[in-house]
Amino acid sequence: MRLVILGGGESGVGTAILGKKKGYDVFVSDYGKIKENYKEVLSINGIKWEEEKHTEKKILNADLVMKSPGIPDKVEIVKKLHQNNIPVISEIEFAMQYTSAVTIGITGSNGKTTTTMLTYHLLKSGGLNVGLAGNIGKSFAWQVADEDFDVYVLEISSFQLDGIVNYRPDIAIITNISPDHLDRYNYKYENYIASKFRITMNQTAKNYLIYDADDETIHNWLQNNKTKAQLIPFSLLHKPEQGAFINKDIMELYINEEEFSMETKDIALEGKHNLKNAMAATSVAQLMRIRKQTIRESLSNFQGVEHRLEKVLKIQNVLYINDSKATNVNATFFGLDSMTSPTIWIVGGVDKGNDYSELMSLVREKVKAIVCLGIDNTKIIEAFGDVVDVMVEVATMNDAVRMAQRLSEKGDTVLLSPACASFDLFENYEDRGRQFKQAVRNL
Repeated sequence: MRLVILGGGESGVGTAILGKKKGYDVFVSDYGKIKENYKEVLSINGIKWEEEKHTEKKILNADLVMKSPGIPDKVEIVKKLHQNNIPVISEIEFAMQYTSAVTIGITGSNGKTTTTMLTYHLLKSGGLNVGLAGNIGKSFAWQVADEDFDVYVLEISSFQLDGIVNYRPDIAIITNISPDHLDRYNYKYENYIASKFRITMNQTAKNYLIYDADDETIHNWLQNNKTKAQLIPFSLLHKPEQGAFINKDIMELYINEEEFSMETKDIALEGKHNLKNAMAATSVAQLMRIRKQTIRESLSNFQGVEHRLEKVLKIQNVLYINDSKATNVNATFFGLDSMTSPTIWIVGGVDKGNDYSELMSLVREKVKAIVCLGIDNTKIIEAFGDVVDVMVEVATMNDAVRMAQRLSEKGDTVLLSPACASFDLFENYEDRGRQFKQAVRNL
């Protein structure tokens, strides 16, 4: 069996290693450059690879293709694979057939990384033999090849879900759905929504779907479509019969006739959106029978996620916050919503079809100045030019931070929350966040 892998990044190399171990004839092809450390791993394992090209005759003779999530379906080589009826799947789909572990699949437009990290923290603290993979850390396939975990907590993007056929999480979470990556879905929101709900398409009555009952998009889908999974909603507004709820200042859960409660002030993560993430993760911990005391301790000592509303430094009584992971409008909404002081907002990057109107009331209320950091800021300027007093365009992170410092006064907050992808000026959102933190430390 010939396994061809498109993309020589973390998921590609992980799949190559697992494929080799399972007896496939493996070939890795990357249209860009492959990182040196990955080339070394491939060579040590005797896996053939190519970079900066896709050689058709070495690809179209595949029995199976694993496509990295970053490669769109409209790429020429992928179209040809489909024309030749060669199955193209994601890493999650490939790896799942070689493990009997329980998997918890987590998706959503926002909050999925925090929810994934928090779920992993709760289960690990509870003594389970658990791996963390998907969009985070070491690839799922690589871990299936090298480790023997009983449980995997997987952060799964819509792109990874597009490539599943039989994958069925024992527990699925949809944190929320808002327009994102529409450039990959023909600018049709319904295509993106359908993609997210693929997480539950193979679930049975033994499985669980945990979801935000306050999210209109999720609510509408569940009204009009069926899943066999047992439903566990969480809500800030209504108390569900089974599920999680914030009752004044107490988080309450009632799942499988088991109750759990905890005061919200003892939860380490701040903000309403993080209460939702906490309810989702705690629901998993309840289903996995983690001790209540362990859950309480873990929720109170969780450190949060880098680049997600991360407090960097306070300089001359101005707080600098790194929210580089906010790559869409909805994520930035949560960021701005949690600001409690006048804010200088650093925004911009590669716009994925953003509609900035939902931020308007928050910008009016909280933002005193906007620093645009992107190659094309036209839409941001059109949206907010008349709303804030000061609007500046800059071309580098250092300039953005220096400008924000100039515009700030004691008691203000400087918030990097770009609402856009980072590929115009940075490698990725991590690179953008690190550059921000470095620039702040250099002030």
